[in-house]
Amino acid sequence: MAEKEDPIQRIEREQAEKASKKSNGGKGAKILAIVLGVILAGVIAQDVVLYINLNNEKKDLEERIVELQNDYDSLSSDYETINAQLDSSREEVALLVENIKKTEALNRKKIASYEKELRTLRTIMRGYIVQIDSLNAQNRKLAGELASSQQALAKSIRTNEELGAQVETLSSQVAVGSIVKIRGLQAIAENSSGKETDRSSRVVDVLVNMILCENDLAKSGPFTVYVRMTDEEGLLIVDGKNTVFKCDGTNTPASASRTVDYEGKDVEMGIYVKPVAPLLKGMYTIDVFTDNGKAGSTELLLR
Repeated sequence: MAEKEDPIQRIEREQAEKASKKSNGGKGAKILAIVLGVILAGVIAQDVVLYINLNNEKKDLEERIVELQNDYDSLSSDYETINAQLDSSREEVALLVENIKKTEALNRKKIASYEKELRTLRTIMRGYIVQIDSLNAQNRKLAGELASSQQALAKSIRTNEELGAQVETLSSQVAVGSIVKIRGLQAIAENSSGKETDRSSRVVDVLVNMILCENDLAKSGPFTVYVRMTDEEGLLIVDGKNTVFKCDGTNTPASASRTVDYEGKDVEMGIYVKPVAPLLKGMYTIDVFTDNGKAGSTELLLR
């Protein structure tokens, strides 16, 4: 028969068992708390690292977008169409810069979208650069061709000017060479009987004799000679026919004129000046003109 346990010992044993169980339960709770703390710290540390990385990525993207914006600002061209397109792209880049600054780093969807936009805008910018370089090359080529054409044109103009000058010189030489000259110019005062006289009171007319010289270069056909007879005061002696001719582009009155048929050979001719008023004593000047200008001059003394 089993020995009956002492009540006092039983109570002490039961209290010891309870104390043992309570001690073991506290240790387990502490261990669990420690494990959970470690796990939570790891999660927090991971989140912190992730957040830092995401912020760094966003910052890097923002810097690249700003760099692209600077590249667009420095890009220019001389072409209106490309400049209009550049302005539109600059607005897109400026909007992208503004948007990324407002976006949280944790918004991966928008960050990825901005990354894609950045690549697209960079590709577009490369296209602008290629277009501008191509157009500049074409313009340089055209400018070179234009310069060559201008040089050729300038050379042609110089050549034409030189030829023109030569032609003008030759024309002038021909014009000078084609002038009909006169020789043997003589003025004779005549009385009513047609005899020579030096008495002013007896003079009826003045005969101006000359020879048109031979000139193969001169134009053949009708040839007019004009005579201007002036007194010592320079007053013109007129015959009443109001004869006028061109001298240095000005209408000039003449004392008399005569037209003969000139064929490039010597032509002897005389022109009569018939004064409408009596001549006075003194020295008279007789100037002879043709369409080429003054051809000769002589004097006549009357007593």
